[in-house]
Amino acid sequence: MKDESCSSGRVVRLLFAVASVLVVSARVSPEASAQPRFYWKTLSGANAVPLMDNSMSGNTNPFDPSHTVSPGANFDATLSMFGYARTFSVFDRAAMAAVILPMGRVSGDVTIGTATFSQPASGFGDPMFEFDVNVVGPKAQKNLVDALRYEPKFSLDLLADLAVPVGEYDSTQPLNIGQNRWYGRVGAPIVWQLGPWVPGRRTTLEFIPAVWLFSTNDDYVGTTLTTDPLFQLDAHLTRDFTERLWGSLDGAWYTGGQASIDGVAGDRLNNVGLGLTLGYQINDNLTFSFGYKSTVNDSGPTDLRMDGFTVSLISGWHALVEGARRLKAE
Repeated sequence: MKDESCSSGRVVRLLFAVASVLVVSARVSPEASAQPRFYWKTLSGANAVPLMDNSMSGNTNPFDPSHTVSPGANFDATLSMFGYARTFSVFDRAAMAAVILPMGRVSGDVTIGTATFSQPASGFGDPMFEFDVNVVGPKAQKNLVDALRYEPKFSLDLLADLAVPVGEYDSTQPLNIGQNRWYGRVGAPIVWQLGPWVPGRRTTLEFIPAVWLFSTNDDYVGTTLTTDPLFQLDAHLTRDFTERLWGSLDGAWYTGGQASIDGVAGDRLNNVGLGLTLGYQINDNLTFSFGYKSTVNDSGPTDLRMDGFTVSLISGWHALVEGARRLKAE
């Protein structure tokens, strides 16, 4: 009986550790998936509902992932995101599908040619769908034995995002929540484990190289807006402080994304951002994180200038974890 009790206790502790990874890793959307520990893996069949809120300012519309710079502009925005994610396996590889709905408000002054616009915008943005599958690393976790053995070591994924242009859009103004064009990205997230994989001591180095692609907006204040592909590299050095508290040093590099209005080209991006993130697991189903990021080489009039705070609350659950909770209660 004692052996059975100890075994049950180990299983319960394992499942709660799985729950910890679940709520940390089940964030969705490009804003979320550029955050640390997003591509950690958990049991297949897990579910998550993220709620994120961003307070941002700068010279680019934060609802537009092309980060088109408006020289001399100063935007203020509140961007909220709500979504759903589910993990599963594809040919024994860990995979995730997710959908996110952005919403919020943005205001500021934008100059197009000789006209200046200062009308704010609010409402729902373009919903985005994401699919991610692991191609190098441990096989998908389908049971407790898999979860017991899991360590990321060196892990490589392939991801694809697609935004559907149905968000709020007013063709008479340049500042909008929706973008009136299809856009998305393809990327190859990397997680590199450094040291032992023990809760309270986990350390990772993470990279998320991705390319954003944009279709044409043929009704941009009476003009045609095109954007070249944008390369974005996010990097994170993460470390557990305790079993529940972790932190990360964050960096981002943006290059390319040259925008043209009626054939008149603007400048290419070549900017760097730095930030910090702190995360805390409130309980077995809920985690909270807080982050700040700002561009650093942004003194020129055409440089990307952007800074903001991000607060997220993610609820995650799995049938095995719920079963473990009932087992513990007994």
